[in-house]
This record gives sequence, C-alpha cells and structure tokens, in this order.
Amino acid sequence: MTHNLKFLFLFFLLSSAAFAQGDASGYQVVYKGDKGPGLDKNIVFIATDHEYRSEESLPALARIMAKRYGFTCTVIWGLDDEGNILPGSSNLKGLEVLDKADLLVMFMRFAHFEDKEMQHIDKYIRRGGPIVAFRTSTHAFEIKNDPKWEHYTWNYKGDKTAWKDGFGEVVLGETWVSHYGTNHKQSSKLIIEQSEAAHPIMTGVKDVWVESGGYTAEPKGTVLARGQVLNGMTATSAPYPTKELLPVAWIKEYQVEGGSKGKSFTTTHGASEDLLNEGFRRMAVNAMFWGLGMEKSIKPTNNIAFVGPYKPTTFNFSGYKANVKPADLAGFDSLIMPGKVVKKKAP
Repeated sequence: MTHNLKFLFLFFLLSSAAFAQGDASGYQVVYKGDKGPGLDKNIVFIATDHEYRSEESLPALARIMAKRYGFTCTVIWGLDDEGNILPGSSNLKGLEVLDKADLLVMFMRFAHFEDKEMQHIDKYIRRGGPIVAFRTSTHAFEIKNDPKWEHYTWNYKGDKTAWKDGFGEVVLGETWVSHYGTNHKQSSKLIIEQSEAAHPIMTGVKDVWVESGGYTAEPKGTVLARGQVLNGMTATSAPYPTKELLPVAWIKEYQVEGGSKGKSFTTTHGASEDLLNEGFRRMAVNAMFWGLGMEKSIKPTNNIAFVGPYKPTTFNFSGYKANVKPADLAGFDSLIMPGKVVKKKAP
C-alpha cells in the first residue's frame, strides 16, 4: 500500500470512528463570513424535514448570510447511520452551539431528538432566543414515550396545559392544521398585508410566488402576508376562485413558563424551489435581520444573490439527493446539492 493510500485509509478509519462515537462535527458545516454587519454574530440552522428539501434551502440561506453579511452560520443536518444527510432524520447532534447563538433558523418536521440535544433547544427557548421558522416547523416535533419532552409535540394535549398543541402553537403561534389547496398542483402568490407593508421584513419584497402549496393557518401573532392559492404551478396561473386569503407569514412575541420573552417569524412556505423567487428569498433574509434586532441593516437593495451553485431538487416525499455528507457542502463554492436523486427506503 502506498503512502498516500495508507493516509487515505487511516483518514477514513478515523472519520468513521469519530462519527460512530457521535462526534458532532460530522453533522454540521460552518460558513464563516469575514466582513459585514454580522461579524461576531452566530446563526444556527437546523435542517431536517421529510419533503421540502430543507437540507438544500437552509445551507443556501446560510451562505448568503455568511458571505454577504459576515455572520458565522452553522448548519446542522439529521443523518443516517452512515453519516449521510437523511431528510427528516432525528439523528442530529451538536446543538450545544445554540448556547451561544444569536438566532435560530429552523426547518424541521416531526423530530424526536435525544435528551442531550433537546436540552439545548429548551434552554434557547427559555432565554427567549429569536427564531425564524419555515413551513413544517409548525409541527417541528413529534415526541412519544418521553414525558420530559412530549409537550413539544405538535398536537400535545397533556397535563402541561400552557403547552397545548406544542412548540408550534406556543412559540410560533400555530401548529399543523391541514393543507389548503392541493400541494404539488396548486402554487401560491404572497400578498403583503396592507397594514404591514412598511414592516422591516417586507422591505423591498415584491412579486412573491412560491411552488409549495398553502397551509391552513390562523396564527396568534401579527400577519405580514397572506397566500393566494393558484390553480396551477406557474406564477401566471389563475387564482383559485373559492379560496380565501389565509396567513402565510407572521411574527409573534413568545414567552414560555419561567422563561424570558422572545420573538419569532414564521412562514408556511420555504421549499427548495421557493428560494429561487427573489421576493421570497428577500423576505427570508430580512426576517433573519429582524430576528437579530438588526433592522437598520435591512435595505431594499441588499445583495441576496446565491453564493455558489444552487440547483434545488424538486420537493417531494419519495426522493432526495442521497449519499451526501455535510462535508460535501463545505465552503462557498460547492454545489447545493450534489449527489443523485434516489427513492427513500421504506421504513
């Protein structure tokens, strides 16, 4: 065996051993900016949903915030047993970074993390840390047979009455209710709430069209935009005539029992291809600045161009880019997302 082959083999063994021992570094990538208003501020992104390709959209947003504005952005994915990104996986480690985070950005669905990780999420919420949440984060947790954390579950009806309907309802202002329209067949146009047109999050936001379908939502909070269900999957599709405009973006002040006040922004959209729309992407970037209390940094001309190649996979339940490790997305120039689309294995 040559020297180079020996080195590569040893590196593989050490990497595999570290992952097997639960080394948190294998679950994350850090994008570190070097100039801009975000220097010395940390944003943590948690990406693990089953359908909407958050494993692609969140690193794309993280790169923008790091490269364009100087933030240190840590993206953490759920993985399979071999260390590959697995959409919707609850095998996720390294949330101790939340202890020093200035903002949490989440795109999760039905997660059940181990106790060690949940402690960091709970600590962050109790200190009133700001949150930006996408789509299925209204039902971010489904925790069964774990009395310590089951109150985070999206449809919780237990003894902790202040946590009725779980994290989504209490922290974000709404839990999962139902689809509104036919997902994958009916896209959406976002209509800014007239009374909130001057809100910092809506600065420079226009012509917002997204491919993800609508959700039924009546949030506790201030509505910033409503969704118009379209009868097709193009921006020029006609509006569905009998569908009223329901909230699709809102902000909320939250406070859990024994905790400090915090604030959250939630949108029921954010699928991989939704980010291709400049208006939606600008709203997401503005929301992060708002969450950080950096409204003065929000300008209608802020650069929100993608950093590196972004070629999103069409969102769906059955297929995703497989055999991709977080390290494959390191740096600002790597492709989001490498790999080939494969069908998910049956549970």
